[in-house]
Amino acid sequence: MIPLARRAGYKRAMTARTTIAHTVTARGTALHSGVDVAMTLKPAQAGVGIRFHRTDLGAEIPARYDLVSETRLGTVLGQGVAKVGVVEHLMAACAGLEIDDLLVELDGPEPPILDGDALSYLSLLESAGRAEHGVRRQAIRVLKPVTVEAGGVRASLLPADALSYSYELSYPQIGEQVYAFAFSRAGFKAEIAPARTFGFLSELEGLHKMDLARGASLANTLALDATGGVVNRERQRFADEFVRHKILDAIGDMALAGAPLLARFEGVKSGHTTNNALLRALFADPANYRFQDL
Repeated sequence: MIPLARRAGYKRAMTARTTIAHTVTARGTALHSGVDVAMTLKPAQAGVGIRFHRTDLGAEIPARYDLVSETRLGTVLGQGVAKVGVVEHLMAACAGLEIDDLLVELDGPEPPILDGDALSYLSLLESAGRAEHGVRRQAIRVLKPVTVEAGGVRASLLPADALSYSYELSYPQIGEQVYAFAFSRAGFKAEIAPARTFGFLSELEGLHKMDLARGASLANTLALDATGGVVNRERQRFADEFVRHKILDAIGDMALAGAPLLARFEGVKSGHTTNNALLRALFADPANYRFQDL
């Protein structure tokens, strides 16, 4: 039997770019600044990509890896004097629902942290519905292994026919956790999106002195004490939630490539800094990748 894809005259059904069908809004506290922020998600035209609009500044910032200006405790996009921080959870939700074009309006410096996961953003996007454009979706196929490494921290993108993630986490307070995830929309919603961000109580005072983590609370962040115990264990959803959240962060950071990847991501103790360096290394050499229709 001749495979369907090889039959004379056969054309594979187009995978179309998508946006949301309706405008939706949310309001909440920003993780680091601690201020109240209103967020509006709006449909966008095909090819626009994901864009953040600071309505309080009258500035718009495309969600692109080359516009990442800070990676200390979250991924920050910057263009001119305008910045938008902690974009990775919302970007992960967009990638998880395979939303290509979206306008994100904010009247403050970050999206509201909501539940500290990607599921709260995913639910908001799902409530808006998905709408297809009449434009073919493209992916970025990784052709050669690309790795960035420093001081025992490593992140790689490896050639693969489908997107997948693996991560090895190691903290003295937590120990080691390993997780592998083959991307699917259903799998993202069930396995990765619910994983909350986490932090250590011992670092909180120092973060406050730097005007960071002002909006962190026991409702939106898994808090660990000096022994690695989870203070608000009733908020914990998975025994290995920490490594799952690291994959969530990586999905959000890789979404800044501007198109879905056909690759295998492997991370070892990596974070936002390494993730962004990995995308910069990927696009530094055109021989590393090519665009292809889906």
